[in-house]
Amino acid sequence: MSGPLADTLAELAALHGHLCPRQVLGVRMGMYAGELLGLELPRSDKRLFVFVETDGCVADSISVATGCWLGHRTLRLIDHGKIAATFVDVHAGRALRIWPHPAARRRAIEQLPDARSRWHAQRDGYQTMAVSDLLCAQRVRLKVDLEAIASRSGVRVTCAACGEEIVNERERLMDGVPQCRGCAGEPYYEAAGDETVAIDPRPDDFLVFPRS
Repeated sequence: MSGPLADTLAELAALHGHLCPRQVLGVRMGMYAGELLGLELPRSDKRLFVFVETDGCVADSISVATGCWLGHRTLRLIDHGKIAATFVDVHAGRALRIWPHPAARRRAIEQLPDARSRWHAQRDGYQTMAVSDLLCAQRVRLKVDLEAIASRSGVRVTCAACGEEIVNERERLMDGVPQCRGCAGEPYYEAAGDETVAIDPRPDDFLVFPRS
């Protein structure tokens, strides 16, 4: 196999050290989005924005195919635990969601009955299956504010409670003053000791989960 798909899969395999069925799905989802939206991929601008519905290799494969990355602020995780993604043409105001066809696994195995395993049949079959047999797509309307997610470059405030800097307009206004989400009652962690400037890097100092 040669061409854009093969080149993208080779780049992805080099990044991950292997190639699996979900990686192939992610690449083909990204390429299909470019076809449906009429956009050349991968992109280096911010015209395309992607919401991925799970993390891991699927997210990376979509990034390699589209050029949309968390670090570029053109990709966001909406963790629904699904191999699915919504692709948004920011300039045209169009969005579509793509996910694997429910029969994709079975069709791949039927296509390659002599494959070494079901896993190999899926990995290899997903590369050659017709897109109509592999993926589903639907036009959608976003229920989130994409402009608010993108925010404005260079905007920063200081949390009135902890004194840490907040960027991308992620602060909460509490009694009219800005606070970070942690101080405003939305923390994802709690302190496990006194505040220090330098931490003695002994392993037990960082033990926050029970040992198995």
